[in-house]
Amino acid sequence: MSESTILNPGENCWRVDHADRLSLLVDGAAYFHAFREAAKNAQRSVLIIGWDVDGRFELEREGTSDGLPTNLRDFLDSLVRRKKGLQIHVLDWDFAMIYATDREWLPSYKMDWTSHRRLHFRLDAQHPVGGSHHQKIVVIDDRVAFAGGLDFALGRWDTSEHRPDDPRRRDIDSTIPQPYHDIQLMVSGSVARALGELARERWHTATGQRLDAPQPADDSDPWPEDVRVDLAGAPVGIARTCPEYKDRQAIKEVQQLLLDAIAAARKTIYIENQYFTAHSIGDALAARLAEDDGPEIVVILPQHTVGWLSQNTMDVLRERLIKRINAADEHDRLRVYYPHVPGLGTQCINVHAKVIVIDDVLLRVGSANFNNRSMGLDTECDLAIEAGDEPRIRGAIAALRNRLLAEHLDVTAAAVEQALAEQDSMVRAIDTLSHPGRTLKPFEFCITEELDALVPDAQLTDPEAPIDADELARQLIADDEKQPARRSLIALASVLVVALLIAATWRWTPLGEWMDLKAGIDRLGSLRGTWSAPLLVTVIYIVAGLLIFPITLLIVATGVAFGAAYGFAYALLGAELSALVTYAIGQYLGHDAVRSLSDRWVSRVSRRLAQQGLLAIITLRVVPVAPFSVINLVAGASHIRFRDFALGTLLGMAPGVLALTLFSDQVVTAIAAPETIRFASLLLLAVVIGAGTWWLSRWLLRRQRRGRKARQS
Repeated sequence: MSESTILNPGENCWRVDHADRLSLLVDGAAYFHAFREAAKNAQRSVLIIGWDVDGRFELEREGTSDGLPTNLRDFLDSLVRRKKGLQIHVLDWDFAMIYATDREWLPSYKMDWTSHRRLHFRLDAQHPVGGSHHQKIVVIDDRVAFAGGLDFALGRWDTSEHRPDDPRRRDIDSTIPQPYHDIQLMVSGSVARALGELARERWHTATGQRLDAPQPADDSDPWPEDVRVDLAGAPVGIARTCPEYKDRQAIKEVQQLLLDAIAAARKTIYIENQYFTAHSIGDALAARLAEDDGPEIVVILPQHTVGWLSQNTMDVLRERLIKRINAADEHDRLRVYYPHVPGLGTQCINVHAKVIVIDDVLLRVGSANFNNRSMGLDTECDLAIEAGDEPRIRGAIAALRNRLLAEHLDVTAAAVEQALAEQDSMVRAIDTLSHPGRTLKPFEFCITEELDALVPDAQLTDPEAPIDADELARQLIADDEKQPARRSLIALASVLVVALLIAATWRWTPLGEWMDLKAGIDRLGSLRGTWSAPLLVTVIYIVAGLLIFPITLLIVATGVAFGAAYGFAYALLGAELSALVTYAIGQYLGHDAVRSLSDRWVSRVSRRLAQQGLLAIITLRVVPVAPFSVINLVAGASHIRFRDFALGTLLGMAPGVLALTLFSDQVVTAIAAPETIRFASLLLLAVVIGAGTWWLSRWLLRRQRRGRKARQS
């Protein structure tokens, strides 16, 4: 093993272990094939931990000859059924609801309850508020392990060709996802055993259950015959990020390793990453660019990130960081690129890789992005290969970097090696190899000044440390006179008892029929036009508000049951009275009780909105940042006046209630008489509602921003 100059166990990595074999698996098709072949050779254990593990995911897209299923769940189930003594454990992040539309529903039921008893599936919820489990590790018999940026998630499969509209990328519907670039490292030897130890410790943290290390036969070797070995024999460091949580101390080895690696670079720093927002990494790169003889820095990012939310937050933050680093580039040594493939249209290659190569002495591949949360908030696992003074390892690291550049530039790795030798500069070599068609293009700034002004700083949108919800709540709720603790506790207990009684009534009495949506709608529809309808709907809305039931579902059900006109009137009346009741409860409970009751959501409500009275409530109704009932409770405990709250709720809810009830009524009409013109009208109505909501929310947010600027001046 060569002498280490960057890796420092206990400081910037957990430990350094030996890899007998190492392979860089570039892009999903290579990784998922290698995993499937290695898992078929497992004797005792397959351990998978990840950010997203979707049982529907298709591992192979071009057919197989082994007779085993190709989707992940059925494949794992078939392995334990055909191999006695094999245990498979799958640990998946217990995801935030913002990802619900992209995730598999009821994963525990599908993967755990309906599969073989030796296939175990659990969700990992042991992370602080705002954090996630982000490690992507697979360990087979403690003999072979994988770590990097790839999950078993929809949209991850692709080849290095990244062809536009490649039908093989299609997952479970007719949509073809955009091209996807990522990297996974495959290792064997003592480093695989170390990753097994790390994964089992995470399983224990998440489930409370300890797993024994597997004891397969001495001659067993899960490494597939058709997976090429890129490097035989090398030291590999394991670096982690673990946030402070409960009785666990924070671990920031990933951040320290990156900072030490950047400081050690002499000629080149090569980076591929999904995000580029970490302020500590930006400061370190800027410092190297300011040096007279510092290294060249090449950063490869996606042209834009995936999803509306990310594009309007993380893309804003990365442009800010790139501009700041550009300002330090006095010697013109920084280049930021994105990979371009003709024919993608509005799509781009999603560069999801997390790679840094320092000269030809260190290669780091892992799960950690170059964003703040990967430095301190999420759990991460990176692998780093260090060459030291061994030419053999240096040559392998340089070859792997050249292989990545060759893919993006659509040339051979030999052409990259030759250009680097001739130009003695990575920047000039890329310029020489760039050509029309598939290539690397200079990154372009595209964030408008208006959007940049709307997005808060990284402390809110990309935090590095766990969120202190209690502190944010104290900033939101005014500290005038606090309610006596005894009175607050009694009132809070009373609310909980009432909620339990209502739930018990639904569960063990004939009123349980109302939990059936169809039965409920039929019953409500029979009351249309009667004197008791408004009273009954109001009671339902008030009870639902106490139980923090989604107000949107109630409004839709009301529109379906009573039609557009009556539905609008009843829903608006019910929502208004429900809001007033929960507002009064929040006012009665007091600041501390509301803070403890709504700690889960209160940090999402902005103090700046709360300081603007009527306009604040209207904005919160049009652009909700927390559940309906939580907003009401927090408003009652804050300094928002009753008049502003009541009028703001009425004005803010009216457009949305009208749109939802009208849309619901049209859906019922279209289903009852399915004609093309009706469905076309329904689609047009949906577009109008969406455009109107977008315009109104933008107008309100602009008013909020002007109000803040006026107060500051």
